[in-house]
Amino acid sequence: MDKNSTYTLNNGYQIPIVGFGTIIPKGVETVDAVKNAIASGYRLIDTATAYDNEESVGQGVREAIDENGLSRDDIFVTTKVWNDHHGYKKTKQSIEDSLERLGLDYLDMYLIHWPANKMWHEDWREINASTWLAMEEYYKKGLIKAIGVSNFDGSQLSSLIVDSEVKPVVNQLEYHPGFAQRKAADYSRDLGVNVEAWRAFGGPGSGVLHDLDIIKIGKKYKKSASQVVIRWLVQKEIIPLAKSTNPDHISDNLDVFDFELNPEDMQIIDGISYRKTTFFDPETYHS
Repeated sequence: MDKNSTYTLNNGYQIPIVGFGTIIPKGVETVDAVKNAIASGYRLIDTATAYDNEESVGQGVREAIDENGLSRDDIFVTTKVWNDHHGYKKTKQSIEDSLERLGLDYLDMYLIHWPANKMWHEDWREINASTWLAMEEYYKKGLIKAIGVSNFDGSQLSSLIVDSEVKPVVNQLEYHPGFAQRKAADYSRDLGVNVEAWRAFGGPGSGVLHDLDIIKIGKKYKKSASQVVIRWLVQKEIIPLAKSTNPDHISDNLDVFDFELNPEDMQIIDGISYRKTTFFDPETYHS
């Protein structure tokens, strides 16, 4: 594997094995971060309507394509429908709005950001299915190349598959040392759904990158804590979404293909005790 490697999604579309996350305030900071990421070799850029930065992400993508002699097909762009736009009509509008804000002719992937759940919606299955139906239409038109979900637990994912025609290609989960959602990830992959990791370095205050075991392992391989975490996810075949606004860190976080964690070190990271997270339960989160 190297930074140009891809996985084949269940619809045959190719997705890069490492991505760049953009939970960054809109404006110059986001534009520059996206441009630096693409210049460093990232080809997967992840955003969402809820991040309120699609215009900046789109600008960064378009400028980076021009400045680096790339084509649109070289960059895999993901965005997501937010909870207040669940349902068939609202989701169609959300897709159109995202395309306009990003300034792109098509999306590589579009996700349901959070599922409707039974705590807040008696008709949660119908809501998710109608949201998905709109996404399927744009997928069949070729305006979206792949469709998936984010933060779905096993029952929500399996219900959506039963209720729909097109199977999700991805389930994006919070997944990092000290908070690895193994059950949801394993269940997704058993269904042929790839897994992406958001908050790959843990949420605010989690201390993941200051964990003594991770730092010790990093010294062994002459790598930073963030590089160890990304490599851990790569070896699990989970797609990490690495976020940074520091150009050096952006580049370093992709420099993870010249070493391999041995089984003992993988096990140590697997066993790291619970770390504070930004996790919200998909069965109770207000959607």
